[in-house]
Amino acid sequence: MKIDLSGKTALVTASTGGIGFAIVQGLAECGADIVLNGRSEATISRAQQKLNAAVPGVKIHSAIADLGSAQGVDAVLKGLPHIDILVNNAGIYGQKDFYSADDDTWEQYWQTNVMSGVRLSRALLPKMVEKEWGRVVFISSESARNIPADMVHYGVTKTAQLALARGLAKVAAGSGVTVNSILPGPTLSDGFASMMAEEIARTGKSLESLAKAFVMSQRPSSVIQRAATVEEVANMVVYICSPLSSATSGAALRVDGGVVDDIV
Repeated sequence: MKIDLSGKTALVTASTGGIGFAIVQGLAECGADIVLNGRSEATISRAQQKLNAAVPGVKIHSAIADLGSAQGVDAVLKGLPHIDILVNNAGIYGQKDFYSADDDTWEQYWQTNVMSGVRLSRALLPKMVEKEWGRVVFISSESARNIPADMVHYGVTKTAQLALARGLAKVAAGSGVTVNSILPGPTLSDGFASMMAEEIARTGKSLESLAKAFVMSQRPSSVIQRAATVEEVANMVVYICSPLSSATSGAALRVDGGVVDDIV
């Protein structure tokens, strides 16, 4: 199986690190041109250097903006080349007691996790439909189906992404454009590493061993009984962005290690 994305341009939001960077590297290795998105020139510059080293000759555009507002999305859209592949990866998460999560917290999560994808899809999907080829992907979470009691605000936004992707797949029906969601489970991302930094320093344990302990205590239904790597998540995304996935649209595809305990 060979994935060839030559001549395609991919915008991956929040792509300077973690899952987002693994996705752009995977897409670039298959020949795609890349639009990197981050919130600062410094993070974009570091990501460009890293991507150039990993995939020499890759064509890179940059889009510096925080996508938590309409103004940020507008800033990304200015000067973009035609986008064939949109991966809505931008998102925030964090534990918070439901009773102390105020309206501002809910609004912040909604704007970043949901409305950024709404705004970008609204702007970019029509041209994909016109060209009769395109891929739109939402990076959701197993928390969309397994709402955490300590992150209800986050889980609700991730469920909303599934509904949005399914609806957009119907909007683009028959056009050659597909819209899908990817649901990672616990993943060895930069965010998880930051969350575990104090514990690593205190115990001297590796990130992988702490992640495994987290999975077994907090997600005991996991079948693989460990956290996934960012590359494992990216592999699924690269496939669903490729011409090989043309019969898959409106789907919610899990890379959760079997955390969600069902067979569908």
